[in-house]
Order: sequence, then structure tokens, then C-alpha cells
Amino acid sequence: QELLRVMRTIDDRIVHELNTTIPTASFVGKVDPGQTCKELYESLMDAHTKRERIIKNCISQTSAAVKTLKEEREKAPEDAALLKQLRKEQTKLKLMQSELNVEEVVNDRSWKVLSHLIVMMFCPNRQS
Repeated sequence: QELLRVMRTIDDRIVHELNTTIPTASFVGKVDPGQTCKELYESLMDAHTKRERIIKNCISQTSAAVKTLKEEREKAPEDAALLKQLRKEQTKLKLMQSELNVEEVVNDRSWKVLSHLIVMMFCPNRQS
């Protein structure tokens, strides 16, 4: 979770990123806004892909651990330590599955902000 929190910094600071990345009217001639948007888009896409891969990898590993612990539990139903470990892994699995939902919300918000900015930059007369 801590790693995901750190990796979500670009999304959490998307407005700041856009404000510092996109040129103001006085710098328009010095910076290519299209290239800047493209680079920001690629950074977001890369961050989203990496986070999703990490979350799904954690889910896969934790699912395997849960499956193994369930099999062990069937062989030793009286083992309290085994039950405790199984519950711990099941909780971790649920947490990781909920992180996929969080990731979807975070990603959606970032894309909406970026899309709004692109419309404002390249279609300034359009009302949003």
C-alpha cells in the first residue's frame, strides 16, 4: 500500500503537474504544448500500467498463498496458527482486490483532468 501511495503521486498532483508542465501564454513560443501533453500522457499511462501490474501480481501471489493455506487447513483443521495465517492472507487478498477499484477511480480522475486541460488548450473557445 505504501508503494502504491508513492506511485500515485503523479495522479494526486495532476493539477500541479499540469500547471507546471503546460506553458502559460508568455511561454507558448518556447515550449511545444502538444509535446508536453504527449509526455504527460505517456507518464500517466506508464504509471497506471505499472501500478495495475503490481496490484495484479500481489493478488496472484496472495491468491496462491490462500489456496495453499486452505489445503493445509483441510489436513490440519485444529491448527490455530494456520487458521490465523489463512485469515491474514484472506484479508490481504481482499485489500489488494479493493486496490484495483481504487486504482480505477484514481486513473479515471486523472484522465478527466488531463482531457479537460487538452480541450482548454487546443479548443479555447469551447465551453466545458
